[in-house]
Amino acid sequence: MGDRRRSRRPAATLAVAGLLFATAACGSGSDSAGSGDPNTLEVWTRSNPDPAATYERVFAAFTKKTGIKIDYQPVINFDQQLQSRASTKDLPDVMINDTALMGSYQSQGLLKRIDPADIAGGDQIDAKTWASTVGTDGSHYGIPYSRQAMTLMIRKDWRERLGLPQPRTWQDMLTLAKAFAGDDPDGDGRKNTYGMVVPGSAQNGYAAWWGASFLWQGGARIIEPTKDGGYRPVVDSAAAVRSVSWLKKNLFCTSDNAVIQPGALTAITGNATNFQDGNAGMYLTGPYNIATFDQALGKDKFEVVQAPAGPAGNDVLADGENIYFGARTGKTEQEQALAAFLVSPEGQRLAMTGKSQPVVRIPVNSTLDAATVHSDPRWGVVQKAYEDASVQFPNAPDFAPIKQDTADALNAIFTYCGSDVRAGLKELDDTLAGDLKDQDLLK
Repeated sequence: MGDRRRSRRPAATLAVAGLLFATAACGSGSDSAGSGDPNTLEVWTRSNPDPAATYERVFAAFTKKTGIKIDYQPVINFDQQLQSRASTKDLPDVMINDTALMGSYQSQGLLKRIDPADIAGGDQIDAKTWASTVGTDGSHYGIPYSRQAMTLMIRKDWRERLGLPQPRTWQDMLTLAKAFAGDDPDGDGRKNTYGMVVPGSAQNGYAAWWGASFLWQGGARIIEPTKDGGYRPVVDSAAAVRSVSWLKKNLFCTSDNAVIQPGALTAITGNATNFQDGNAGMYLTGPYNIATFDQALGKDKFEVVQAPAGPAGNDVLADGENIYFGARTGKTEQEQALAAFLVSPEGQRLAMTGKSQPVVRIPVNSTLDAATVHSDPRWGVVQKAYEDASVQFPNAPDFAPIKQDTADALNAIFTYCGSDVRAGLKELDDTLAGDLKDQDLLK
């Protein structure tokens, strides 16, 4: 596994280009190459066409309100394109992308520092949400835009047909999963259903993304901050060993192979479609799937509930998107105006509603209520999970290699049923220490 850490550095080449960009841009005192019209902002999001249509509508409203034009670029291969632009010392003015990428971008010198007081309406974003934009140096490098938390989606019609309650604990969830797999919940007389959908592939860190909630619920963490400003790995704790052992025994290495869907250990969210396909009964996932499942199954067929509790509670993984300003000068006023609009009640509502896919799930503006804006009480469940029972990946460090190495290790532990969980997590702990050392954060 030591080789695994050194073989995967997706941001390493970008770091060099980014640092070069930061030096050039900050030293020049003027716009970098290709800045164009000073009243036009180039804005990137990582989006496919459906959410891109929502962004188009939001940006059109901003331009109408302020006169500032938006050159909008929905980019699918975001990091590859960003690397290319960084190498030419010409980053986009504004980027909207995952919160977990902030540490990576900041460490590479790709972002401007942000003073929350400079963003009109920034005082309507709560301290917990603002805290997720703080880098290793204590400065803010992003503006919160959207947040979300994992919830458990359940085939309500199946559960009620079998006369079982909503699950409150891991054991309840396992009991329900076994019933969905073995008790013919769809009533067709065949054994063709599965208990739970699991995107357990190591690809792009999915096993860590899905498994994090169970680690949180078991009382475990992957890394934690130290008093002297660094981080240390803690993934070989007794709580982590217990949590991973429970998952391995009850979901992946059980004689009841239908507890999770076939191919779970090679599944990513793009091909883990058993829930909306109608042959799996539960899915711990993000709220962006609500609209998809409404269309595929119908609102009356499934329910959204807070995750069942493990030994340490029912915390789930939270994530979302931030607004980032590219490390360049000359358009600060326009960038701040756009950010202020995006986090305002008007901007947030526009991004949460309409016919195309919402790009704001849980509003960061504390004056708004998700259930009210969406006219859907299920979004209130998601908002409560975020506010009361959620933990984000630490995003001050570059978390990308940490998440990937964690996914590799979890996937291997779940794949080889004879493997030693404690030894596997100890090896992962050593690997994560190397990741942190690479970033000069191991303390």
